[in-house]
Amino acid sequence: MIDWLYRYPPLYPGILLKRHKRFFADVQLASGEVVTAHCPNTGPMTGVSTLGSAVQLSKSANPNRKLAYTLELIQVQDNEPTWVGVNTALPNQIVKLALAKYLFPELGNYSHIKSEVVYGVDKKSRVDFFLTGDDTERPIYLEVKNTTWAKETLALFPDTETTRGQKHLRELMALLPQMRSVMLYFINRGDCTEFAPGDSTDPIYGKLLREAIALGLEVLPCRFDVTPEGIRYLGLAKLVI
Repeated sequence: MIDWLYRYPPLYPGILLKRHKRFFADVQLASGEVVTAHCPNTGPMTGVSTLGSAVQLSKSANPNRKLAYTLELIQVQDNEPTWVGVNTALPNQIVKLALAKYLFPELGNYSHIKSEVVYGVDKKSRVDFFLTGDDTERPIYLEVKNTTWAKETLALFPDTETTRGQKHLRELMALLPQMRSVMLYFINRGDCTEFAPGDSTDPIYGKLLREAIALGLEVLPCRFDVTPEGIRYLGLAKLVI
């Protein structure tokens, strides 16, 4: 029996016809009907938005929702046919479930998990997770980054310039060494076994990540198997710096 961290609701297969205005995707369902689905991913979706690709949609039961369907998965052919999760709202939910099950032994002992905790020099940022406990020597500030771009079996982040991501790295660096800072890259596809910063898209981010690691930033490149049934944790990818 597969130990799913997350089970998808019933999904509807289709073919991606068009992505427009960032938030919309036109999809032809298996029935032949063409629908416009919500695309919960504001980024460029580099390598995971090829027109003509197989996709999977969820459908909301809320009659007042403007778009009933949501784009959840897209199939890529980089190495072998592989499903990639493109709903950026899910990684934090799944990491919270994984933290509750203590699936990341690298984090050590913690007993309290808080989400969206205010931090940073100007106190205008929120870290995804704040972990503490009686046996925790230093509090843990943990940031999650959804990762879908790949070159062969190498997962890369970011897939575009991200000043927000650069800011997060600087703020995590500022916590060291008094606190533990952890960057968790949620590799939202099961075909990648290595991880590296996307230097070609954002060299500043890559430089900052290496500086942060030298100062003590902990990096967890977490691999997840993604299928229309659900998502399960596969362990860590090899960090290539």
